[in-house]
Amino acid sequence: MADFINVTTLNLLAKQVLEQCEPLNNLIVCGEISNFTRHYKSGHCYFTLKDERASVKCVMFRDKARLLSFPPENGMLVLAYGRATLYERDGAFQLYCDYMRPFGAGAAQMAFDALKKKLAAEGLFDPARKRPLPPMPQCIGVVTSKTGAALQDVINVISRRWPATTLLLAPVSVQGLEAEQTIVDGIRRLDADPRPDLILVTRGGGSKEDLWVFNSERIARTAYACRKPVVSAVGHEIDTTILDYVSDLRAPTPSAAAELCVPDQARVRQQIFILQENIQKNMQSRLQICYNKYKDLSPDQTLRRAQQEIVRRGEAVALVAEQIRRAAHEKTDRRSRELQGAAAVAGSLNPYAVLARGYAMVENRAGSCCSVAELEPGQKIRVRGNLASAQCTVDAVERAERPET
Repeated sequence: MADFINVTTLNLLAKQVLEQCEPLNNLIVCGEISNFTRHYKSGHCYFTLKDERASVKCVMFRDKARLLSFPPENGMLVLAYGRATLYERDGAFQLYCDYMRPFGAGAAQMAFDALKKKLAAEGLFDPARKRPLPPMPQCIGVVTSKTGAALQDVINVISRRWPATTLLLAPVSVQGLEAEQTIVDGIRRLDADPRPDLILVTRGGGSKEDLWVFNSERIARTAYACRKPVVSAVGHEIDTTILDYVSDLRAPTPSAAAELCVPDQARVRQQIFILQENIQKNMQSRLQICYNKYKDLSPDQTLRRAQQEIVRRGEAVALVAEQIRRAAHEKTDRRSRELQGAAAVAGSLNPYAVLARGYAMVENRAGSCCSVAELEPGQKIRVRGNLASAQCTVDAVERAERPET
């Protein structure tokens, strides 16, 4: 009787044969998704890929599934990257999927739109959070392939426009299965490095499939979390990726990104020249003002102004003195006229002037002038005339009758 094997051994031998077949270990399978299920506990994804004639069961484990850049849906045409093997317990032939992306314009656009809507709702595209680029960066971190034309374009433009800026390269793969992880690691490494002032993520042109990695949700979230400004320059002007929406600045090409990241040294020189001219003009103007002030404060000018002030004040004093003299003369004339008038009045009241006209004045013994009504018989009196006086004795006083009025 021939030797036999059990089912476990059979499935193990079949698995070994499949895994030793090199073409089955590096597959890209195109098919339509059906029966898609994401296990809520483990996070593993289970689905079937099918075409018009056949189907194959597929598994994508959690560590791979969380790297998906789009939400898989039933009916979506995809490219699944992985290896074919046998699940020993059930003897089921299946595809272990490591990476998957939409295939075809319709499916890819649908996945792109879904992710774009999701991230926009979370605020990753909000213009208010976008940061300005430093005007003169000393160092720029570049995330790109070290052998690609994009790096050479960036080097050529920056060395021509602003050679003072240094470039710090984080070499990555820009397409393929490992591209997403290397780009994420490159951005994080440059963000943690204190030298770069900004980070430029770039690659040259290619097909939509070649550029699809830059639609990765992980890359978008890594750029969003970056503490330094991020510039995206992927493909050509007509190419748009999710990274373009998240980045602080989107450039249409790598060369255009380099131009936007650094100033033009020729223009800066022109601006400096204009500033120098303005400074010189300002200095000349201020020097002229200071010279004019110095001239105004020079000894000759000061002496001349002092002499002019003395003359002006002397004229003012002379004018005041003349006014005082005129006022004093007028006041003297007025007082003289008033005195003459008073003298005339006093002269008219002078009793001695009356005596000069032939009248006499009677004085008592005390020398006081008295009237006839005050005299008494026997009283000694003096009769004073203009030129002489006489001592007399009153013999009698005859009182005249007051005539009736």
